Amino acid sequence: MSFQSAEFPRLNNQIYLAEGGTETELMYRHGHELREFAVFELMNKPAAVADMHDMYRRYLDVVARHQCGALLAGFDYRASPDWAEKLGYSAEGLREMQQKCIDFLREVSAPYAGQIPHIAIAGCLGPRGDAYALNRDITADEAEEYHATQIENLKECGVDLVWAATINNIPEAVGISRAAARIGVPLNLSFTLDSHHKLKSGPSLKEAIEATDAATGAARPDSYGINCSHPLEFEPALEPGDWTDRIRSLRPNAVSMDKVSLCKLGHIEEGDPEDLGRRMGDLAGRYPKVDIWGGCCGTWDRHFDRIAQYVSAARSGLVPA
Repeated sequence: MSFQSAEFPRLNNQIYLAEGGTETELMYRHGHELREFAVFELMNKPAAVADMHDMYRRYLDVVARHQCGALLAGFDYRASPDWAEKLGYSAEGLREMQQKCIDFLREVSAPYAGQIPHIAIAGCLGPRGDAYALNRDITADEAEEYHATQIENLKECGVDLVWAATINNIPEAVGISRAAARIGVPLNLSFTLDSHHKLKSGPSLKEAIEATDAATGAARPDSYGINCSHPLEFEPALEPGDWTDRIRSLRPNAVSMDKVSLCKLGHIEEGDPEDLGRRMGDLAGRYPKVDIWGGCCGTWDRHFDRIAQYVSAARSGLVPA
């Protein structure tokens, strides 16, 4: 049986601005402990929810100031069966937590309905294993069956998009793509690259995108992206060719640094938001199909402000302020 992938709409002459390093912001800015890097558990902790309200208001203020579209996702990276079981959640408990995450995003963004041109809600899906290590081999069929659980829950929650983040191997990408197409939810599939400008499992970004598209056909993702990599790590991977038109999302880390080390420092490495913004603006001028811009580890409102400023300027041909 064949399936057709769903599409996530583009905005007329506008970009989507997504959020950034939710986990690093919560851990190192606000002092919240994350078991197994799972943010969704904090939905049951009022003090954490209050901090998340503040975080997302700062993000949404930036979106409104620059008149971008907002694409919110952030809490359900670990909300898949294996991780949930490790954390002690039943299947029903996991569904409840996913609904809480999506409900929070709708609630915090609702007051901005008249200030932001378009607000979209995404669910965030992470890999079955460790994104930064070589795990046991996973087949495309296994990945499709595994990730279908989370994607089905997200469809019930009414999300506009599934964002698969930090994927590091082709078979898992293929399985996620097939599951999203079968269930009928648009998918942006983001790979993460190492210091050698490749996926941890070995392929180049070009190879990963072309192989995933070839293996999925009509069930291919709506689009691809890169996250949890600094431009110094991923820009060399952008080899010339039409394949780059499939890239729609760039969500960089604040600094170029080993990912595991970056998350174990005990503090945020913010890098230089101005420099990151300039780099994103340069990429915006060269890759006009990219319309989802945000961040990952170490980034938040200061970075979004400069990214939005430079990207918007590049798209309009203006010199940024």
